[in-house]
Amino acid sequence: MRRAGPVLPILLLISLLALPLGAMGGDAGSGQTPADAVSGLVVLFCVVRAVRGGLRPLTRTAYVVLGLPVIAVAVAALGAGSVANALEGMVRYYQIFVLVPAAVLLLVRDRGDFRLVGWALVALGLWQGSIGVYQYLTGTGASYAGEDIRAVGTFGATDVMGMSTVVAYGLICAVALALGGGTPRVRLTALACALGLLVPLALSFSRGAWIATGVVCVLQIVLAGLRRAARLFVVGAAAAVVLVGGFGVGTSMLQERLSSITQVAATPDQSVTDRYTMWAAAIDMWEEHPATGVGLKNFPAYRDSHASIALSAGSDVAGAGAVFHRQPLLSPHNMYLLVLSEQGLLGLGAVVGSWAALLVCGLRRLATAHHRARGLDCALIACGLLLWQLIDFAYADIGGPSTVLTAVVFGAVAWWALAPSALSEAGER
Repeated sequence: MRRAGPVLPILLLISLLALPLGAMGGDAGSGQTPADAVSGLVVLFCVVRAVRGGLRPLTRTAYVVLGLPVIAVAVAALGAGSVANALEGMVRYYQIFVLVPAAVLLLVRDRGDFRLVGWALVALGLWQGSIGVYQYLTGTGASYAGEDIRAVGTFGATDVMGMSTVVAYGLICAVALALGGGTPRVRLTALACALGLLVPLALSFSRGAWIATGVVCVLQIVLAGLRRAARLFVVGAAAAVVLVGGFGVGTSMLQERLSSITQVAATPDQSVTDRYTMWAAAIDMWEEHPATGVGLKNFPAYRDSHASIALSAGSDVAGAGAVFHRQPLLSPHNMYLLVLSEQGLLGLGAVVGSWAALLVCGLRRLATAHHRARGLDCALIACGLLLWQLIDFAYADIGGPSTVLTAVVFGAVAWWALAPSALSEAGER
């Protein structure tokens, strides 16, 4: 506890997402949880600590990179349909992309702290994943193809992407620690965690999470070294043969879901049709308001006037303790198109520009870490998490109880990309 010091509030924030939403007093409908309130306390703690301790402020580069979305979001808020929508939208964007990431950047002191955050994400993924596997085995998960077998963890049927996101974060951290960990014990432990997280990820039935995680893990292995990559790919292929052929891990539903990835263009199911329709509606909104968009949180108000009749009334929600109901589709399920439609080119350029800067800085430091043989595991964690998030944003957006974890991830990435201690000699404990 004493050694962890300032990073403890971050670990507390992560651990809160292990609790059931009902136990935390959260509202499944709004997606707001006590974890969101605690994220505000983390920011406040960081400010008080910086003032009392006379800590150095953010670097000039960090101010620019993290501050890019501030003005664009404020401009988009002027076009919101109401003052309440404007304030709610601004607070959410600033929380996820500015304030919490900046707090994490300042509270993480060195690579030891960073690894603690990485292991916390692994632990959270294992916990949520174990609940998800239990839900699949006992038929108490969210509804999928008429059966309550979809693994959703404690996030419930209203946030079916929550568990898959948490498990994917943990898997990426575990793979990075297995590839760049300091001792054989650390690497073996991380490898065992990574293998364990594969099962709940598969049982989440989330095609997007499968694609993003598969791409990122392959890139992590390649970036860690081509010779090692060749050996690991052989071992991975053998493990897949044993799991699928020997133990029958691939159920018919799982195989059907996997094969549907290649059918999204030819014979898409209704969920894919809805997504395409909302994407087209978002682009149509942007074409009418190219500079600043239709305003924060205005996508639902403009949706019906821009969407075709192919759009269904909503998605079916049932299972995991939820009574069957239709959940309205209030976003395009694409972060880039959500920003483009509501904030226009100004917002998209600022927000995506911030992420691109983090990616460039992070990859440059990854190359340096590889050359110096220092902090490779941290580099693979940061770059892997950011790449996963950028891929995930192509078919998902912010919203739901797990969103606050996205802010922590951006903060961890910002520390690796921007903090002077990331590659310094003093950065190792």
